[in-house]
Amino acid sequence: MSGIYIHIPFCKQACHYCDFHFSTSMKKKDDMVLVLAKEIGMRKNEFSNEIVETIYFGGGTPSVLSNEEINFLISEVYKHYKVIENPEITLEANPDDLSAERILELSKSPINRLSIGIQSFYEDDLKMMNRAHNSAEAKKCLEEATKYFDNISLDLIYGIPGLSDEMWRQNIQTALDFGIPHISSYALTVEPKTALSKLIQTGKIAEPQDDVASNHFMILVEMLQKNGFIHYELSNFGKENYFSKNNSAYWLGKKYIGIGPSAHSYDGEKRGWNIANNSLYIKAIQNDELPIETETLTVSDRYNEYIMTGLRTIWGVSLERIEKEFGLEYLNYLQKQSQKFLKDDLLSIENNILKPTPKGKFLTDGIASDLFYLEK
Repeated sequence: MSGIYIHIPFCKQACHYCDFHFSTSMKKKDDMVLVLAKEIGMRKNEFSNEIVETIYFGGGTPSVLSNEEINFLISEVYKHYKVIENPEITLEANPDDLSAERILELSKSPINRLSIGIQSFYEDDLKMMNRAHNSAEAKKCLEEATKYFDNISLDLIYGIPGLSDEMWRQNIQTALDFGIPHISSYALTVEPKTALSKLIQTGKIAEPQDDVASNHFMILVEMLQKNGFIHYELSNFGKENYFSKNNSAYWLGKKYIGIGPSAHSYDGEKRGWNIANNSLYIKAIQNDELPIETETLTVSDRYNEYIMTGLRTIWGVSLERIEKEFGLEYLNYLQKQSQKFLKDDLLSIENNILKPTPKGKFLTDGIASDLFYLEK
């Protein structure tokens, strides 16, 4: 099974922390929709032997598209690809785009999963992050969305300066009170060249603290697990049967095609990425050219990716698979490098599967980098 990701590179305004590719100008939106549809058709041969299981609209803010535009792009996927009977079709959306009328319309479309960018239920947090919605809109959209959609995910950000442990608990509890079955939660990260980075440098916003983020993460894990959520990936929690099929496919190394500017693709051996420039992307597709760069992954690249994704998920890293797929040299290297983390109770091995312990979960990315195989 495979997936198709469609990148919608438009936002009403720029969130201070975001370093994804997007434009706040909607001038090229009509042209963009047409070339996205064209790229979908141009790349059909890449999936001639594949069946599409998931379609995911990411961004940017995909909910800035009209329902007609979204349905048009979905129909283009069906026109050119083999699609399973009930695919997971996700739309990332912001609360300010999800009026009661819009939600009702979406519920009648092929979209069957909403991923809503709440981030926080506190007004001060939303203003600091320069979100386009307010707290009342966040709650109202969830109130309406849960009437029509069963499969909903929401995003929450922790480690925000000034967000106390009690406030963070209340953020999580508010999400739980709406009966949401999936939560994605990330630490506030200061990316270079973002507005947040400049605001911190000029002293207008305090720098996020690692110990605060670590504590918030522990609270998150504890509260969600007590409420029946499975911590199936470092930043993702889902009730049974509500894991994101799209994201799980990435972590399990399945194939996917990324449509749109800056979108990434993976076929098991090669990784590709489209140009991150709306004008150049549109021009190339209009000229029947795919503006994509590719790289063939080495054995070490594939090993490192498996270590990174495996340690982040409940499926862990299979030592048997390491030996079978990468060879004894890589297995011996992994066993040697992991010794200090096993000794410090940050990693454990059970049934030949290497996983982070509860103590090691928040440190997963750093641990993974120490287990990477570096070419000599």
